Amino acid sequence: MADIRVLVVDDQKVVREGLSTLLGLIGGVDVVGTAAGGAEALELVAALDPDVVLLDLHMPGLTGVEVAAELARRGSRAGVVVLTTYSDDEWVFAALRAGARGFLTKDASADEIVAALRTVVEGEAQLDPSVQRRLLEALDRTPAATEPPPDDALTPRELDVLRLVAAGRSNDEVARELYVSSATVKTHINHLLAKTASRDRAQLVRYAYRTGLARP
Repeated sequence: MADIRVLVVDDQKVVREGLSTLLGLIGGVDVVGTAAGGAEALELVAALDPDVVLLDLHMPGLTGVEVAAELARRGSRAGVVVLTTYSDDEWVFAALRAGARGFLTKDASADEIVAALRTVVEGEAQLDPSVQRRLLEALDRTPAATEPPPDDALTPRELDVLRLVAAGRSNDEVARELYVSSATVKTHINHLLAKTASRDRAQLVRYAYRTGLARP
């Protein structure tokens, strides 16, 4: 498997250089560049075509949310993993709406950061457990969808996969629990994304709770 090509974006030099050094010591990760701000990040994404942008949120000029939204508007293939000290609900939900596929706080371990990079490269989403919990709490305060999905919209196995994904299970964990391959789980998730018109795993979880197909 090719190395994951990462662009590190943080306005604090010590953090930016520390992350670059840390990730550079890990096999399978190639830090292709660093940026000190949002405008520079957009230029380097266009020039370097990284697999993942490891992005701070609170920066002068363009914020991380604005950078993520602009990358989505441009159709960039780079996945966005947010790594920030700002984990309040407003920042979390704004980043997810802007297209971020991973959200970690800066006390995350190196293993957690690398796991998030790999997960996002595979087309999935990775949320810090505290972030996912607050997301679900927010959904509890949101009125449920008024129209449930048709009974035959999802197959029984797709419902099994959906409920496990909503419970925070990874693809490998779902595969082990259902006694199927990870490839089969990915196929089911692709079908679920298409049937529910969800853009990514985070939206799929939201769909599951809003429709009552999964419960906290």
